[in-house]
Amino acid sequence: MFRLFVTLLVFTLSLHAIGDKELLSRAHSFLKSKSKTNQFRAYNDYKNLYLRALMSEDKTLRVSSLKGIVRSGVKLHIDVTQYSTELNKIEPTPPKIVKKSKNLKIKSTHKLKSVRWNDGKLVLLFDKKLRNNQLNYFTSYDKNTKKNKYIFDIHASMLTRSQNLRKDDVERIKLAQFNPNTLRLVIQDSAKLKISFKKDNLSLIVKITAPKSSLKRSVAPENIPPQRLDRNKVIVIDAGHGGKDPGAVGYKKYREKVIVLSIAQRLKKVLVARGFKVFMTRDSDKFIKLSNRTKFANRKNADLFISIHANAVGKKIAKQVHGIECFFLAKSRSARAKIVAAKENSSDLSEMDIYGKQSFLNTLNSHNIVASNKLAIDLQRGALASLCKTYSKVKDAGVREGPFWVLVGAQMPAVLVEVGFITHPREATRLVSLKYQNKMAQGLANGVERYFLNN
Repeated sequence: MFRLFVTLLVFTLSLHAIGDKELLSRAHSFLKSKSKTNQFRAYNDYKNLYLRALMSEDKTLRVSSLKGIVRSGVKLHIDVTQYSTELNKIEPTPPKIVKKSKNLKIKSTHKLKSVRWNDGKLVLLFDKKLRNNQLNYFTSYDKNTKKNKYIFDIHASMLTRSQNLRKDDVERIKLAQFNPNTLRLVIQDSAKLKISFKKDNLSLIVKITAPKSSLKRSVAPENIPPQRLDRNKVIVIDAGHGGKDPGAVGYKKYREKVIVLSIAQRLKKVLVARGFKVFMTRDSDKFIKLSNRTKFANRKNADLFISIHANAVGKKIAKQVHGIECFFLAKSRSARAKIVAAKENSSDLSEMDIYGKQSFLNTLNSHNIVASNKLAIDLQRGALASLCKTYSKVKDAGVREGPFWVLVGAQMPAVLVEVGFITHPREATRLVSLKYQNKMAQGLANGVERYFLNN
């Protein structure tokens, strides 16, 4: 209690330079403005006056500040119920402003259906078209944390729990149900951002532009763990090869099974830190049949299956061929995909011959093929975006379909990621680097989040 008193006293003394009447007049002036920023300043001024009134036991000032808090709170769609209740206790006959505040409330009849990124813009899709008085936008600056905040208050409700969204050049984006009638989107960054938005039919489209100086910042630096969110999603990560099967052996005798296990373990760590439930088909150097890997994912009722591999080519072209590519299970239309699949399928000793496997591929679930294709695109984009911030000449080798036997039988979207060519001198050197592996893991985790956000 004493600590609270000292805090309030210091806060009050810091504002002592401005008199009560002067501060009250300034708050009234800000409140009359059509600018949401000024209205937010009025709200803060009224809150400061309220603290002064409590410290000085000034009932008149307390009533004036409470009226101001309620009025400005209603304009900003801030929950001021406790202040309204306190004001009613002081003045048994509620003033007109309190009655007006009740009339001004708009019930959140709108529902947020989905949130996704489209061409770098954040798109919030609602079940009904938003009216002008259902959307409020204002900004604020926190002097203590030195953070700029860009806030959207929308009269709507979410169908899902609050979530942190991700954009590579923005520190934090959070979407949450602020109160039963208000959905709040907060964009936060230490740099000043350029924010523009428009309502388009059922959508609210928000464009966020960061200054050029901040484009090279990492969203989640390796020494700062990302904020944990509880999510009801299960992901199985499969580190390719293992045990008696070394996979490809490339530049300086680097072995595929060692590299992909390290990347898989780092990916698991990032995903677990972000609130996902993660299992690995192998967490040590052991051999597992290809068919048992997806069986494991099915037993865990996984939402996604991600198999990590490293690519390879012959010595004659080893210095020319490099790049990252993602594959999803389908009948291959390209000779390139068939060659890669043949290499990754080589450890499968099942009795089914190539014709039997091709016949099986004809029966694949088309829904899973589409979902796997989307997942592959998001993983590819995430990995490239993360790596390109630090490394030059990172090649996008594309997203392809192929007959990868390790993906057969998966009852969920399943993708095989070729994290690079172990036979290419520069790429192989990067692949054994822990820094590169961390960047790859962060990028793939970003791809996972983007997939769930869009699907």
